Amino acid sequence: MFKQLEKVSFKEENVDREGFQQKHGLIGESLEIQEIINVIQQVAPTDITVLITGESGVGKEVIAKAIHNASRRAQKPIVTVNCGAIPEGIIESELFGHEKGAFTGATETRKGYFELADGGTVFLDEIGELPTGTQVKFLRALENGEFMRVGGSTPRRGNVRVIAATNKDLEREVRNGNFRADLFFRLRSVNIRVPSLRERREDVPLFFDHFVKEIVERNSIAFGGVTEEAMEVLKNYDWPGNVRELRNVIESMLVIEAGKMIGGDDVRRHLQEYHRFDGERSLPVIVNKTPEQSERELIYRALLDMKSDIVDIRNLLRHRAGPVPVGVEYDTDYGIANVETNHDEESLSLDQMERRLITEALDRFHGNRRMAAKALNISERTLYRKIKQYGLPNK
Repeated sequence: MFKQLEKVSFKEENVDREGFQQKHGLIGESLEIQEIINVIQQVAPTDITVLITGESGVGKEVIAKAIHNASRRAQKPIVTVNCGAIPEGIIESELFGHEKGAFTGATETRKGYFELADGGTVFLDEIGELPTGTQVKFLRALENGEFMRVGGSTPRRGNVRVIAATNKDLEREVRNGNFRADLFFRLRSVNIRVPSLRERREDVPLFFDHFVKEIVERNSIAFGGVTEEAMEVLKNYDWPGNVRELRNVIESMLVIEAGKMIGGDDVRRHLQEYHRFDGERSLPVIVNKTPEQSERELIYRALLDMKSDIVDIRNLLRHRAGPVPVGVEYDTDYGIANVETNHDEESLSLDQMERRLITEALDRFHGNRRMAAKALNISERTLYRKIKQYGLPNK
């Protein structure tokens, strides 16, 4: 799971593991999580680069923040950068900053994330999305702390610790020529793999208790308890969306079943509603997903969620202002738009569903690809590729 490290003494030799977990928001009693905690305690006091890998929703950012908060840099900022959400044309400027006049629109000098995080930590999420051209400059900054602003001529130095995360198989990306081998080997000084929730089912009750307490306190919701059968259903479900999905389902159940004892049938019903499948408990789970399969799964889920949101908004409008004409949906942010509602999505192929969702997202945000990509929970580069793949208008 990770490279063997020499013994690194932690400031407090007899660290209370349970207290450490609570302090840094690390949940789990499974052997895999305890091993990760041991590694965090060893690497945190150092400035060594850490690569965190695992599926979407497993909590990679939680691990990164725990490393930072347990380090000597804890009083300095941790700057989180989602590499997949920044367009390729400006990511270098975002990371390293730019000088005034460096490009059209650069009306003033701007610091990048490496300067803003000086003395602290830069957490690069979705590092596998980093453009190959930027990878060269990032490697230089990683190796000697030296970088140059876009449009600048003077090298700068930054004192930052780098933690990176990805849900991609970087070794495969290297073989496919999408990721530099030298950067890959430099990044994985220590590799922490965060297991999926289905690999540590014994941790599900702990997450359940944690999320129930958080959601109940935040929303002042009554919680009537949960049956053993319900907990078994939760533990035996495969959770393709991992911890993020578990939290969403729990939140939905607490709101809808407020004050009631939650039973097994309640859990099954909410899982079905979450994925909008009649008679199916969950999306098909592919343990060793390719990046393409992961992207499709995310888009498919987003389509189902978007459909539900549109229906909810329409019902709310009907309640307030009477019936809405057939074929017309109301969006509180973007006004009334004509949308043909098809209730036979299940009969469409995945490609057709995917194409329809992308088209609807682009229409909904009037061609704004950044907002559409955010709504679809994919990177802008993935959206560009899908637009080209399906021959959609490049607005």
